[in-house]
Amino acid sequence: MTTETKPYRVLLYYKYVTIENYEEFAKEHLAYCKELGVKGRILVAREGINGTLSGTVEQSQAYMDYMHAHPLFQDMIFKVDEADGHAFKKIFVRPRPELVTFRLEDDINPNELTGKRLKPKEFMEALQQEDVIVLDGRNDYEFDVGHFRGAIRPEVESFREFPEWIRENLSQFKDKKVLTYCTGGIRCEKLSGFLIREGFQDVSQLDGGIVTYGKDPEVQGRLWDGKLYVFDERITVRVNQTDEETVVGKCLHCGTPSEKYINCTYDFCHNHHIVCEACEEAKSGYCSEECEEKDAALQSTRAN
Repeated sequence: MTTETKPYRVLLYYKYVTIENYEEFAKEHLAYCKELGVKGRILVAREGINGTLSGTVEQSQAYMDYMHAHPLFQDMIFKVDEADGHAFKKIFVRPRPELVTFRLEDDINPNELTGKRLKPKEFMEALQQEDVIVLDGRNDYEFDVGHFRGAIRPEVESFREFPEWIRENLSQFKDKKVLTYCTGGIRCEKLSGFLIREGFQDVSQLDGGIVTYGKDPEVQGRLWDGKLYVFDERITVRVNQTDEETVVGKCLHCGTPSEKYINCTYDFCHNHHIVCEACEEAKSGYCSEECEEKDAALQSTRAN
């Protein structure tokens, strides 16, 4: 495990707690963040707050102290990564109907209904039990660059697709032990609650998410293959701190092992896909010949 101290930090955090006048809170919080000089993406809803931001060691510490001084967030847990510089270009604080877009008719409050929380070591031990269903609570493209060994790849492109996908693909496993995990834990809070509501008998979630698992000094990210997709300028980060680290991502074009994600060059596509360096250059960053042809036609039309 590295002990290197870097000049910047990246903070990942969330808390499900009722925020009255959340739109006004978001406005005031944006003003504070701008004054402090941090950058990132923060979502605020009536049900709580979910954020990732970067700043200098001093700025990030000031932000954590500021939030812990607030009566709603005194016990909020921050996951901290060392960084060489900002992980974001700007600061956004946006009010939203939900912290994670589930869009259930009857929403789930994780403070009332959620799965059992397993610490990293408990989760690692559960992963190795027989007859366990391990459900990745993230999108398919996040799974493709890294995941727990033996986990089920969800055929979803957004979180709101999970209810239908689960009903169609997992209903026969309601009597099995189910383990869920996601990046920082926020999605599993609701996902595990949904599974319980659907009749799954034994549902647990990785407390603190993959980020916490990778930093645990005892577990050290074991049984994780590949990298962790993150929603900032870093794109992917390491989880498995042992010599078992592997590459699971594959180039969209040739299948070569790779962990590099890019957006399709075609502005009307911007498909997020994995490429190797050779194919990125050969395909000029396009995800398909169709996109390359469409972009060429568009550029020709603009030129004329």
